[in-house]
Amino acid sequence: MVVGSQLNGYLLDLATAQFEAALKERASNVRLGDIVGLEDSKRVPLNSRDRESRKGPYPYYGATSIMDYVDDYLFDGVRVLLGEDGSVIDSEGKPVLQYVWGRYWVNNHAHILKAAGAYPLEAIYVALRRTSIGHIVTGAVQMKISQRNLKKLEVSMPDPGSLDYLQPLFAAYRNLCEESRHLVTLRDTLLPKLMTGEIAVSELNLKQLNSHLA
Repeated sequence: MVVGSQLNGYLLDLATAQFEAALKERASNVRLGDIVGLEDSKRVPLNSRDRESRKGPYPYYGATSIMDYVDDYLFDGVRVLLGEDGSVIDSEGKPVLQYVWGRYWVNNHAHILKAAGAYPLEAIYVALRRTSIGHIVTGAVQMKISQRNLKKLEVSMPDPGSLDYLQPLFAAYRNLCEESRHLVTLRDTLLPKLMTGEIAVSELNLKQLNSHLA
């Protein structure tokens, strides 16, 4: 699991390095609103009581991370989530981002971005990871990024034709994440049963493991 995390960090670093190399060849400033679509209108918040009564397999995302798992989903496919209020900016002035895929639910504390132009969503994600956004953040008590300000944000983008390398890198990234999640599930499911003797280590076999994971 640690190795998987390190490999994913390496993949993101590699994607960023190649993105920056492409920028040196040709770069242009693009308004974010011209290259993404916002799906904020599809968000539905669930309070803790609602989530407790709706436990299930689908991730429930907040502004910064998975908050819970629920019994239904609102989105299916790859999106980028950008914190809208509360934790919206990191210590370097960059946005708080989540690259998500599969089926999931998102609450009303994260903007939901999908590609809507010449650039793949992965390129937009990499661009945002290296873009300072302090100038579009409002609110003294609670920080907020409005849709209006987000759409006006300018990001530096390379030639769209130079970005073919991103898809295989992010496909590998998603696969590694899924493998890590599977290993975590395997550990959390089997370890207590091994500790209590419900599964006999001396008789351990794949058929027995599968019956406990079903």
